[in-house]
Amino acid sequence: MAWLFPSMGRASYWQPVLKEFTQKFKNTTIYTGNWPGFTAGFADAFTVEVVGATKYIRIIPSTRGYSFGFSFVSPSIINQLLRFKPQIIFTSAFSTWTLLVLLLKFWVGWRVVVVYDGSSPSADRLNSQPHLLYRKMMVKLADALITNSQAGKNYLIKVLGAKESCVFAQPYQVPTPQALCGESSETQTKIPPLQKPIFLFTGVIETRKGLHRLLEACNLLEEQGYRNYTLMIIGDGQKWEELQIFIDSHHLRDRIFWVGWVDYSQLGTYFRHADVLVFPTLEDIWGMVVLEAMALGKPILCSQAAGVSEMIVEGENGYIFDPHNPAQLAKLMSRFIDNPDLIIPLGSRSQQLIAQHTPEAAARFLIEVASLVIGKPSEKTSHL
Repeated sequence: MAWLFPSMGRASYWQPVLKEFTQKFKNTTIYTGNWPGFTAGFADAFTVEVVGATKYIRIIPSTRGYSFGFSFVSPSIINQLLRFKPQIIFTSAFSTWTLLVLLLKFWVGWRVVVVYDGSSPSADRLNSQPHLLYRKMMVKLADALITNSQAGKNYLIKVLGAKESCVFAQPYQVPTPQALCGESSETQTKIPPLQKPIFLFTGVIETRKGLHRLLEACNLLEEQGYRNYTLMIIGDGQKWEELQIFIDSHHLRDRIFWVGWVDYSQLGTYFRHADVLVFPTLEDIWGMVVLEAMALGKPILCSQAAGVSEMIVEGENGYIFDPHNPAQLAKLMSRFIDNPDLIIPLGSRSQQLIAQHTPEAAARFLIEVASLVIGKPSEKTSHL
């Protein structure tokens, strides 16, 4: 069994799932062109082979969604796979590696499962006929396709023409408190006393993540006289200096606690200090941070532009909002400020809803898909 990830630079959340998956299929190798190392608690949990060095070249930047560009990956992946001889290859989305293994499948005999994490306007390339034709061809060649969301399933079937019987939708990018907390402890992470409720934003500080919209909502709260809360910001990025100017010019400094970049294994400590997660993204195919917050018992304020919004039950574990409407977000934030007694029951409901979506459950889902694909007749013989 082989997994192909052009990059795992921001994919620490895959490690618990891959650990469980390889308990079943022990002869599994993960191939990637960018490997940041094992997350604390998962050292040597599975076999990793680094193939070349993946480089992403941004061609057309975007002010709202995903930028358009190309990932340059090493073609030597083919030599690696020909030596390994996997029976099934799970491959990330519509990358060059995916194209190569699909074109060779009839000659070599391996089966290919395309992993398409989710749907969003930019990622779906709906306005690019060449991209759609390219993807339709790959979908036709794939033995199966998996996706986290119903939106992703609809895109694969209704837009790209995949057979419904070949598309499987279930959240597989799911969190585990063990990976979030790692070996860190409360004493290792110093967090000063903060005004509650504490709203948490975590992510890359770029336009697409919508932090500027969240700060606009904070400014509206300021104008309405709300000063009894804190916005904790975890992350770093090119837009931070620009946003600091906004914070200072709108007198929000006393409301903001900026942490900066935090290692994945230490995130759990900050989540536990926070009361409500805010995910104001302008576009996201999924949104792991929402599930991470749910696993740690937090209510969610989630953008309707996130694929993971499917996990929010309105009024039960959080609320969904239009990320381009700061007034709506400010109103929802004020609801928690005025009624802090909502935080615990909504957070408990989050934990109940996410309880079934564990790395073990995700691995079982992937194993079931692999078993179905293995059952298909093949002209070639190979090994797991």
